Amino acid sequence: MLHTFVAIVQDKPGTLTRVASLFRRLNINIVSLTVGESERPDTSRMTIVCEAPENSAHRIRASLYKLETTIEVDEVNRAEAVVRELCLIKVAAGPTSPHGVHSRSQIFELANVFRARVVDLAPESIMLEMTGSASKIEGLLQVLRESQYDVLEVSRTGRMAMRRGHHTSRVLKALGTGPKDTLDNFSAHDPHHEPEALDPDALGSSEKLPTEFDQDA
Repeated sequence: MLHTFVAIVQDKPGTLTRVASLFRRLNINIVSLTVGESERPDTSRMTIVCEAPENSAHRIRASLYKLETTIEVDEVNRAEAVVRELCLIKVAAGPTSPHGVHSRSQIFELANVFRARVVDLAPESIMLEMTGSASKIEGLLQVLRESQYDVLEVSRTGRMAMRRGHHTSRVLKALGTGPKDTLDNFSAHDPHHEPEALDPDALGSSEKLPTEFDQDA
């Protein structure tokens, strides 16, 4: 299963290498890793997504704490945090593309459905910017490819996560977790329990994905 860790580390040379070497020693694959400045001076914030057995989260967290550059480590899940990813997608669009002169209007329609936006328009290509969950980005890429569009380039940042603030019990219920269902309480009551994975950016059942377009558009 996927685990998401947020670590605050000292902004020193070699910190990233130490973290990568740690996961190599643990024989755990890093799915994505994002690093940037944090709200504290001289520190960086890492969001690490790794694929590991369900019961290995405590071991990974303890190992990260052993690094001398580590200040804080937190494990979060979708019910407790806001998780986003940024993606840039360049798609061939122009008179010579498979969909011909209609390709641009069709891509504009797809971008509107997936709440993406056009950030660059060239004679032979269109670049889309999309922020959301990984499943939402994969959905757009899948529709583009199944619609026979030529995806020229894809650049993804990897996941970024931030723990949610304090909400009322009604908000927590809507998010899929109770007011007392924090990470510590999960461990105390049932160490093998994981809250239901949520995808707040997934397209609703009423949002139809267009796979065919009106050729007169």
